[in-house]
Amino acid sequence: MNAAATFDALRLHFVVSPRQLDRPFCLAVATLMALGLVMVASASVAVAESMTGNPMYYFFRQLIYTAMGLAVGAGLFCVPMSVWARNGFWLLALALFLLMLVLIPGVGREVNGARRWIHLPLFSLQASEPARLALVVYLAGYLVRRQAAFQNSLSGLMRPLFPIGLACGLLLLEPDFGAAAVLAGVVFLMLFLAGARLLYLFLPVLAAGGAFAYLATSQAYRLRRILSFRDPFADIENTGWQLSQSLIAIGRGEWFGVGLGNSVQKLLYLPEQYTDFIYAIYAEEFGLAGTVVLLALYGVLSWRGFEIGRVAEQQGERFRAYLCYGLTGWIGGQAMLNLAVNTGLLPTKGLTLPLLSYGGSSLITFCAMLALILRVDHENRRAVAGRPTGVRT
Repeated sequence: MNAAATFDALRLHFVVSPRQLDRPFCLAVATLMALGLVMVASASVAVAESMTGNPMYYFFRQLIYTAMGLAVGAGLFCVPMSVWARNGFWLLALALFLLMLVLIPGVGREVNGARRWIHLPLFSLQASEPARLALVVYLAGYLVRRQAAFQNSLSGLMRPLFPIGLACGLLLLEPDFGAAAVLAGVVFLMLFLAGARLLYLFLPVLAAGGAFAYLATSQAYRLRRILSFRDPFADIENTGWQLSQSLIAIGRGEWFGVGLGNSVQKLLYLPEQYTDFIYAIYAEEFGLAGTVVLLALYGVLSWRGFEIGRVAEQQGERFRAYLCYGLTGWIGGQAMLNLAVNTGLLPTKGLTLPLLSYGGSSLITFCAMLALILRVDHENRRAVAGRPTGVRT
């Protein structure tokens, strides 16, 4: 095939009308991203002005991250799923390399006692975000290649858990307890949906639960978080300050909120008000009614993501299915964990609210994840139409 014909085939294959993708999924994603820009602008205005003199500083940066995320997502959407399935080993190697690289002094940048970032020209890359994405893609491929082994023997189940456990250990060295917990939860979800025996799955789940419980109480600052979240108002001037301010913000929202831009807690009372605790400001400004809308948006995203995976599984495309299940579970699970932290149901962790919180690494990675889910949907629809799912030249 000559160059012109190849270009024409690529153009016909990758130019997709919105009507050819899952519209509820796309609508939920677009609404969440737009809402995220609005909330970053609102929640960060006071801290941005105090730190930079420009109240819209973080909004403009988030706008740039959004453009970068959409560009990355558009590029990844053009990659057939078969390419990802064939390169699981290299993705695993990349993930472990990033997680080790960030721990090297002089390479990894330390902020607030945690070494999680690699400085890049435009932004600081949080290594755990792309690393965890690569690990999920690797695991989806392993579950297809070795399905009989992990379904019928404990040793077969433990093989993929070894590199995953190594990755979790590296995350805890940063330390990033929240990222490790999310990764572990996504891995066990994928194993369960791929047909692992409950008895075999129970043993590593029990071991992981015990390990996380030990780690949660082995460090003084983690233990203080656990104790303070039970009653943040008992030590409101110290360890309970952040959670108590979050609860005050949520309580002020009442039924319909105080109105966009009218939050009081964002005026340097609530720490991390435009990152990990942006939901508290959202609830203050939009109230319970706004929270119901937000939950509905994440619900639609999760429902359609799992449905796309189910369709792929019905077509016999298990790699696409398991990848969709893992990525959708990650997005929905992290959203629920973030809301639980903001409302005092869980101890404070450094987890962003997907598509709403400020942060380049988080937003770009979630855009990449959403693009992969949409790619699965695209290939599902091409299979139904009897068209090839990959370009052959």
